[in-house]
Amino acid sequence: MNKLMSAAAAASLAITALGAGFAPTAQADEVKVPVMSQGDRQTMTLPDTGQSRKTVRQRFGDPVRTSGPVGDPPISQWHYDDFVVYFEYNHVIHTVARHSR
Repeated sequence: MNKLMSAAAAASLAITALGAGFAPTAQADEVKVPVMSQGDRQTMTLPDTGQSRKTVRQRFGDPVRTSGPVGDPPISQWHYDDFVVYFEYNHVIHTVARHSR
């Protein structure tokens, strides 16, 4: 009886595997967004690399939220509506424009 059940289980597995090979394939459109065109940086005023936290706060106000610091050297983030500012210690190392809504 056990051999019969094992054979039935093996046959069922084989049928399932064969059936999976004939399943219809999914298709989707691919959307390509060129690098640096996710947000219109040319028309945006963003913090510059090297600026201090104090200067960023004076020019852009308080961030919506902050995160960090994390790691060594400590990296922290200030999140604004249209961009995120990355700081190493007390200075801007990078600013990333958010995706246009």
